Amino acid sequence: MGPGTSSGSAVLDSATRELTRAVLLFSLAGRMSPDGSRLGALVDRYDFGRFEPHLRTSEKVLPVPVLAHRATPDDLHLPHGSHGLDLASVDITVVATPRGDVTQVLDCQFAADTEPAALAAWLADTCFERARIRLAGRPLLDVLNERLTLPTPLAYGQNVHQLVFPGGRLLHDLLADGAADASRRPGLLNKIVYRGRMPATHTPDVNATTPPNLRNHGVTLSAHGRGVCVQAGWAPHVENGLTLVALGMISALATLQRTRLAAFETMRANEQALTDSPYEIRSLISRLSAGVNELQLDLAFGVEAYVDSLLIPEMLMESFQSSLRDALGIRDSLDNSARMVERLTSVISARSAALDAELAERDDRRDRTVSALVAAATLIALPPTLLLTFFGINGTDVRADRSILDLGEYGTAYALAWLPFVVLVVIGYVLLRRVSRRSGRLLSPPDGRPPAPVPPPRSAAGS
Repeated sequence: MGPGTSSGSAVLDSATRELTRAVLLFSLAGRMSPDGSRLGALVDRYDFGRFEPHLRTSEKVLPVPVLAHRATPDDLHLPHGSHGLDLASVDITVVATPRGDVTQVLDCQFAADTEPAALAAWLADTCFERARIRLAGRPLLDVLNERLTLPTPLAYGQNVHQLVFPGGRLLHDLLADGAADASRRPGLLNKIVYRGRMPATHTPDVNATTPPNLRNHGVTLSAHGRGVCVQAGWAPHVENGLTLVALGMISALATLQRTRLAAFETMRANEQALTDSPYEIRSLISRLSAGVNELQLDLAFGVEAYVDSLLIPEMLMESFQSSLRDALGIRDSLDNSARMVERLTSVISARSAALDAELAERDDRRDRTVSALVAAATLIALPPTLLLTFFGINGTDVRADRSILDLGEYGTAYALAWLPFVVLVVIGYVLLRRVSRRSGRLLSPPDGRPPAPVPPPRSAAGS
């Protein structure tokens, strides 16, 4: 996101650019912490002009450069050649958000006039064949991974956005006010924004892809599709601001996709967990809850932090951000992902509640069993104790020549020792039966209606 080559007042947002500039944003699969980076903050490395005070305030939220390299233009090779374009400079930057999402920024300028068809081919090559881009004879991403020295190498993700800042004759043709020249504008934009893949007759109206507050015919132009945007006539600090907005959008989109996949994996882990051990279930719930917490943090600080206008609260940036956000469909994806995570939280909470209820019921059954055993042991032990006490006394009723098992002699003593406890057991059993019959339903359906059917539990094999 270097300043590039342009002329014009530092106060104005518009300027004239001599060389065409292309900034390519590639999301990278993998995560790395930006802590400890020695490259400083974005606002220290790039010119943001009048937007700098806003970015200083939001510096803790912005991506952080973790690698910066100025390459020799002759060292950068595309899979299908240069397409007739002459590179003047190549700057490679890798940035990471505070949540660890990584994006590669490839900032290039072309030394001569840029033909729209050649530029479209160059953009298509760098987009669809980005894994085959080479630097000094080696795959570009291999060179970056070697310099980053990460435990797990980064790989190219699914999301790409390319910003074109036209210069020279291409800038003149796009900003021309004359009727003859202006008629070429839709065709030129079609070649660049849609990489020449859509016929001009089927290309949407230019106004449909132009943010409403960025229209200044003859001075500036802003038009974009989902993957490419053309920003013509802007000063360097505006170019860097627009690039930062697009960088936030690409990072947010990559975070949304990762969050969606992680949510499905969490759901699958919850469904496929088969165990009867309460300790294993508690461990599972703890892991799932920690994962859902991370998903919520990703949605909050990896997506929502970049999709509103708080970073750069300026009408120029707000219009581009809103238009690009709608083109990428981030708002709807964010809402859907947030609902998915919310329902995952509800499912995990319900599983935790079910486990607590099951454990409480088990503890209650155990307590009742222990109480019954203690009561039975007490009932069994007391009569023999009374009998042993009776036989142990030196009374006239106990005869030394008679066995204590002689019921004919000591039947009355046995009856007096056992009969009260037998009567007590019978009375207790009758009372418990009577209480059970009178208790009725613990939970009655409201208004006398029948209870709603409960779906059967999922079988171990899955259904």
